[in-house]
Amino acid sequence: MSVSLTILGIAGSLRKASCNRAVLSAAQQLAPKDSPIEIFDLEGIPVFNQDNEDPAPARVAEFKKKIRTTDAILFVTPEYNYSIPGPLKNAIDWASRPYGDNAWDGKPVAMMGASPGMLGTARAQYHLRQCFVFLNMYPLNKPEVMINNCTERFDEQGNLSDEDTREHIRKLIHALANWTRQLQKARSK
Repeated sequence: MSVSLTILGIAGSLRKASCNRAVLSAAQQLAPKDSPIEIFDLEGIPVFNQDNEDPAPARVAEFKKKIRTTDAILFVTPEYNYSIPGPLKNAIDWASRPYGDNAWDGKPVAMMGASPGMLGTARAQYHLRQCFVFLNMYPLNKPEVMINNCTERFDEQGNLSDEDTREHIRKLIHALANWTRQLQKARSK
C-alpha cells in the first residue's frame, strides 16, 4: 500500500471562471484517493514589498504554512504576454522570502496550463521551470500537459468534458504522486 500524500494545487488565474481554475478543479476530481489535491486561492495576497516581508502579511503566512505542510505542488497557469501571470509570480516571490526562508525548498512540483490559443501555455511553463531552479524545487519532467483551445473543452457549467484532456491530467497527477514518493524514499535513505 502506498503512503498517503497531499498535493497543493495553485491556479495562476484569479478570475473565478477561468479555464485554469476549471482545470485545477478537474485535477482535484481525478487525483488518486491516496493523493488528494487541496486548493489554495491566491486571492488576497498583497503585491510583494520587501519592506513588509518580515513579518509577512497574514495571508502570506497562511500560504507559506500550507506549502510547508504539503508533500507536492501543482501549478495550473495561464500564459500572459508569453510568461506567467503577475499574481502567480507575486505569490511565488512571497513564499520564497525573506531570503533564507524559502517555503518552496525541496518540494516536488508539476505544472499544467490551459489557454484559448494554440500553444497551450508552453512559454509560461518554461518560465515556471526557470523559477524552480532558484527555488530548489524538483519538477516532474513528463508528462507535459499544455491544453490548447481550452474554451472548447468545457461544457456550459464549466466542467471538463474532453476525455483526452481528462486522461492527460490523470496521468500527470499520478506521475506527480509517484515522483513525490520516489523523492521521499531517496531522502529517507
